[in-house]
Amino acid sequence: MAHTDQAPSASIVFTEIRPGMKLRAMIVRNPDPKGVVLFLHGFPETLHSWTDAALALGKDYEVHAFDWPGYGLSSRPAAGNFSYSPKDYAGVLRDYILKSGIDTSRLVIYATDIGSLPALLLALDDPHVARSIVVGDFAPLNRPEYMYESLQALKSLPAAEGVRAFMNKTRDEILANVHRRGLSEGEQFELSKELQEDMANGWSQGGMTSVDAFYNYYLHFTRDQEYLESHIQGLKTPIKVIWGEKDIYINHKMGAEFARKAGAELAVLPGVGHFPHLQNPAQTVEDVRAEFGR
Repeated sequence: MAHTDQAPSASIVFTEIRPGMKLRAMIVRNPDPKGVVLFLHGFPETLHSWTDAALALGKDYEVHAFDWPGYGLSSRPAAGNFSYSPKDYAGVLRDYILKSGIDTSRLVIYATDIGSLPALLLALDDPHVARSIVVGDFAPLNRPEYMYESLQALKSLPAAEGVRAFMNKTRDEILANVHRRGLSEGEQFELSKELQEDMANGWSQGGMTSVDAFYNYYLHFTRDQEYLESHIQGLKTPIKVIWGEKDIYINHKMGAEFARKAGAELAVLPGVGHFPHLQNPAQTVEDVRAEFGR
């Protein structure tokens, strides 16, 4: 039987997915898993965003999460050698899946924010990359009017340079409050101490901050959004879209338009902001389990 009474535990490993690039990964093993789950984080998070959900799912599944390049303790190659674009992140995702020996026929990918577009771009290249993909609270289409003002500004130079400088200067405020914005006092929640410390400790490594990686991601963002929209009918992997109703960074209308164009199921979560997996990890666990029932 896949279920075990032994409490799951997470291992932290460093996986070299290609020469010169290592990803810090969290893996929860199961002796007889019903399937495999791969979590993909957003800005300014790290793999520890998924600890609670990973341990809960580890009772029945093998669970993976990793830090994107530029985040946590994963490699931060010079921008001249790696663009940090959604397309490049799609390649990172592909390499991690291959290097980890994951059986994609048994894989559910759950991606949020900056992790979502790379997962979809990879699915365009390989419809069998997963049995299903859950995405949400991201910007799949080039619709700046649905985006937070500073995110709109990141989409083009020279405004993006000013946003990068400001975000680097206000690191502490971002880490303390990014998850609270748009929520009422009663809806706000605390991040775990583990995640808070990990985001702070991993903010700057090797002369690059997570904001610098985010900035470079956005330099190529419009190109990759438009590529996805122009090929959206080529998405053959089953997709579900989950969005926080109170997401002020990317309006849920973006999710509704994408779901309609992609022919995907949409769930808008009332009272939830940009980080559903942090605000209500139990719901994330339920959503992942439901994917294995498709």
